[in-house]
Parts: sequence; C-alpha cells; structure tokens
Amino acid sequence: MVWSDFTMVSVGLILLGVYVLALIIQLFFYLGIFSRLAFYKKKELPANTPPASIIICARNEDDNLVEFLPRIFEQEYPEFEVVVVNDCSFDNSADILKEFSYRHSNLKIVTIKEDETYSHGKKIALMMGIKGASHEHMLLTDADCRPNSKDWLRNMMQQFSGETEIVIGYGAYEKQKGFVNKVIRYDTFFIALQFLSFSLAGKTYMGTGRNLAYKKSLFFKMKGFASHYHIESGDDDLFVNEAATKRNSQVEISIESHTISKVKRTFRDWFRQKRRHVTTYKHYNSASKFRLAMVSLSLYFFYGTFITLLILQFQPVIVLSLYALRLLIQMLIFNKSMKLLAEKDLLFLSPLIELFLLVVYPFVTFANMFVRKNKWK
Repeated sequence: MVWSDFTMVSVGLILLGVYVLALIIQLFFYLGIFSRLAFYKKKELPANTPPASIIICARNEDDNLVEFLPRIFEQEYPEFEVVVVNDCSFDNSADILKEFSYRHSNLKIVTIKEDETYSHGKKIALMMGIKGASHEHMLLTDADCRPNSKDWLRNMMQQFSGETEIVIGYGAYEKQKGFVNKVIRYDTFFIALQFLSFSLAGKTYMGTGRNLAYKKSLFFKMKGFASHYHIESGDDDLFVNEAATKRNSQVEISIESHTISKVKRTFRDWFRQKRRHVTTYKHYNSASKFRLAMVSLSLYFFYGTFITLLILQFQPVIVLSLYALRLLIQMLIFNKSMKLLAEKDLLFLSPLIELFLLVVYPFVTFANMFVRKNKWK
C-alpha cells in the first residue's frame, strides 16, 4: 500500500510537471507572440497608391463572378486592373466575363483551354494570371470572395513602402447560423491569429490566397512556384514561407481590408477543404514547423494532463487554478484579437470549439494519409 501511494504521488508529480511545462509554453505564445496582434495599432502611413493588378483564378465560377466581381470593380483606387484567369471552365464563365469586359475596360481575361493529355492545378492558373498582369504590385483573391469595403485595395497597397514586398491580409468567412459555421470561422481566426502574430514578430511563414499581395518582381525572383510545383496546394502559404524575410513582409488587418468568402455549409465539406489546406504544413521551413508544432503539442499535452490529473484527483485546486489562469489570458487575447478581425461573436464559444477541434484535427491528418488527393479547389 505504501509503495502504491508512493507510485501514485510520483506519477501525479510527473503529470503535474508536464502540465505546468505545457502551460508555460502556452503562456509564452499567448503573451509573447499572440499579444502582438491583440494589441496591434496600425502606424500612420504615407499615402501610397501604386498601380495595381487584382488577380482572380476561376474554374466554373459563373455564379460567383456575377455576385462578387462587381464588388471588385467598385474599389475606390486611382489605377488598377482586374485579371481573371478562366481556368478550363465549362459553365457560363466565358460569356459572363465577356459581358463584364464591355462595361469595364480595366478587365483583362486570361483563358486556359482544357488539355486532354495534361491536367494542372491552381498554380498554373495563378502563374498565367501573374504573367498577364501589367503592374508590379499584385493583390490576389478568390472568385468566391468579396472585399469588405471599397477601400480594400487602397489599404492593402498602402503597406507597400520601403523594403516591403509582401502584404498579408485577413480572409474571413461569411457569418451564418449554426455550430459548423462557428467551428469554421474559429479555425480560420486561430490560424490567422498565429500567422499574423508571427509576422508581426518578424517570423512570417504564411498568408492566405483569399487576401494576399506581393510584387511581381518577387514572384519571378523566387522562380515562381518552381520549388513546390509538384505539390497540389501551397500557391499562397508555401510561396510566402519561402519568399518572406524579416524585412520584406507587412500585415494589414483593418476591417476595411478584409475579404469575406463563401463558407462551407456542412461539416463534411469543410473537412474536405481542411484536408487540402493542411497538406502543405510538412513543406514549411524547419523553424516554422518547430514553432507551430510547439503551439499544437503543448496544447495537447496541456489538456491531456489536465484531464488525467482531474481523473486522478491529484492537486485539483492547483490544476483548476492553472487552467483558469490560461483561460483568463486566452480570453483577454482572443477578445482584443477578435475585435480587430470582426469575429467577436466567437469569444464565449471558443473554449468549447478549441476542444472540439483538438479531437477533429487528428482525423484530418489520418484522412490525408489514406484518402485520395484533393481537387483543384
């Protein structure tokens, strides 16, 4: 019995030690990194409106082009063109784009025809759009996205000054009723909290193609997507992961600069989308993978030891107090960050969604190991 008591205490102390270590790592990221976004204040910038090219790749997006393309042309900006790549569409996209070209002289259409002997992914379409762009400064978005304001382009372009070659924006999803919508938006928010915060800390590792700007010269200097062309995804995050430096990247998070995308309506559809998004992680540089692994693993260890210690009833007051400390700091950072990114309605559900996603993420990884490849989009 004495030996059993001693063993239980030893196991409890080891688990408590792991719990505290995981908490320390979590607090390091929240207070040292994520707080950079939470307490971010945009600097006063000189007016900067270089001629710009907005690039949109579209495959069978006729409905989205009708709905969202007018919002692109409404941008209040001195000089810009809209380059739409019609990538092997077999719907009414070609006719719709032709109609738009009659009304907007700044629309440039790049058409890719279907090749029965050769299939390609989005990277080819984007590369064709970039080659067809007339201007050095380019802003990328998707066909199912709309700008959050008429000053979207102006805000993103304003960040180009000095050595800046990449500007990373926030791409939100539509707010709808239901738990699935909140899960998708929380996942999007937390990913953005990480990549925007790390970028503010001089550790830029990704951006999202729904709202990403960079210089044409940078694209060709990096030889486009040559280093990761064989990977289906990564036209946005892998390019930024390779091209970004401490000096050449900026973030733009004003609400006017956001884009809003159509959101998946079912968990199954989102799960498939998530599978495609996570395939690029293993191709990030070593430093990026290490930092993201520490964020993720420390969270799993934190909750794993938290639950185990409660089951064992080992120092429950200490365990619950430390959990409350992390929750308090998390809510503080989330509250301010969600306000900046217009996701405030997610705040009170965020602890529950966090736990839900901790269960879901391993299934996403497992599915990618055994299920066939994802499609273009």
